[in-house]
Amino acid sequence: MSVTAAASGFVVLLLTVTVVQCENGWDVSYTSTEICAVRGSTVDITCTYTYPSTFNNHDTTVQETFWFIKESNGIHVDLRTDPEYSGRVENLCGNNKCTLRISNLRESDSAVYKFRFTTNQTTGSLTGSAGVTLSVTDLHVQVRESVKYDYSIWAELRCQSSCRLPDHLNYVWYKNQQKMKEGASYTGYFYSEDRVSCAVKGLEDFRSASMLVRSQIDWGVSYTSTEICAFRGSTVDINCTYTYPSRWNHLDTTVQETFWFIKVREQIYDDLRTDPEYSGRVENLCGNNKCTLRISNLRESDSAVYKFRFTTNQPRGSFFGSAGVTLNVTDPQLQVHVRRSTANPSSTWTELTCHSRCQLPDHLSYVWYNNNKPVGRKKYFHLRHFNPEDSYHCAIEGQERFPSPTLYYPSDAPKPPSVSVSPSGEIREGSSVNLTCSSDANPAAKYTWYKRSGDKQVQRLSEETQFVLSSIRSSDSGEYYCTAENELGRSSANILITVTCE
Repeated sequence: MSVTAAASGFVVLLLTVTVVQCENGWDVSYTSTEICAVRGSTVDITCTYTYPSTFNNHDTTVQETFWFIKESNGIHVDLRTDPEYSGRVENLCGNNKCTLRISNLRESDSAVYKFRFTTNQTTGSLTGSAGVTLSVTDLHVQVRESVKYDYSIWAELRCQSSCRLPDHLNYVWYKNQQKMKEGASYTGYFYSEDRVSCAVKGLEDFRSASMLVRSQIDWGVSYTSTEICAFRGSTVDINCTYTYPSRWNHLDTTVQETFWFIKVREQIYDDLRTDPEYSGRVENLCGNNKCTLRISNLRESDSAVYKFRFTTNQPRGSFFGSAGVTLNVTDPQLQVHVRRSTANPSSTWTELTCHSRCQLPDHLSYVWYNNNKPVGRKKYFHLRHFNPEDSYHCAIEGQERFPSPTLYYPSDAPKPPSVSVSPSGEIREGSSVNLTCSSDANPAAKYTWYKRSGDKQVQRLSEETQFVLSSIRSSDSGEYYCTAENELGRSSANILITVTCE
């Protein structure tokens, strides 16, 4: 086990397994295949690479070395050119060893990182195929042991994460926002309103969520998410965790029943598994104080608030999470976003990304179409050249009947927008006036309305295509203008409004 942990904020766990891809002397091996790191810290991902000094009677020279996580259509996107990593990545390379350093880690940095080098040889490009899986995690407080008294709780707390961090890390503990102590655990007495959080020493700005100690050992139901958006026809998982005291009134507690419901009739909770509207479409997947409701073949009528309930052998041993989980079932409503990088002249690319109003479940993928023909299955689609005759759109696998709008060659910034006022003609004080801004832009433009006062001061009004003055006054007279902007440019147009008094 090899661990990097320095005062500069490195907090990682490295599983040291050498992975070799070797063919005629071409070789990439990673120091680690799995790394766990805390949000906000800095991580080093390291590899070594080898190549024959001569090949086909020519001396070999390395031309380019870089790390990437995105690859499609034969393009490997150098992380140094990706705007999401701007100012946060370094390549530290020398003597056939290359380290990727990522600072100020975000949970969105969790990915598989791969190294690639190219040479002057015709076959001299190689990628370490396995890569390194980086998991960026947040912390949470876990109750290891507890004893409940009339007015307090004695408990031993541990600072945990979703992946295993190094055992030697030191933690800082806070109670009610006040620093209490340092150490791997926190043992003491806690009262009903005490909130506890923890952080890795050196990363105190990235604390865990504050937790009521009593809530983890008393009767309770907590939901992983309180709002879920899912697609019609897909499958969704709704998760919860439930807790109860192991003993109550001098009796051992046993769970007798667990179920999910949306309907309550005269204190009767209807188990979804008995509801004809969900027949054959629901499962309860429960164990270790966790329970998942899985609903398949979703319908828009499934949009509702779902709650979990469990019962025990204790007199007051029935409990449900009062907040519940709000499920919204909708069509995907996809859009294609365009992003270009020119940070490295030798590595320019256009990235098309498929976006939905709902977060895509892990088991689904996007399908890309070029001129209405399927060309790939991934979230990102990279192009070396976007030809004027080409068009692109995307859909979710299994939801092809709901494609995104077609994206055509994005060669120009938005054209100057047209602005209109409704109703047209004379505007009288007290009336309702609707200003509309529109532009021919692809990708779609974002609109912003402004008002310019007589003293030339500019007031920002709205970020919508329409701006409504519901009861206009004479003081609202003046020059209004809107801007249309996408990643390719910006344009604007104005209109003069004069309000007539009664």
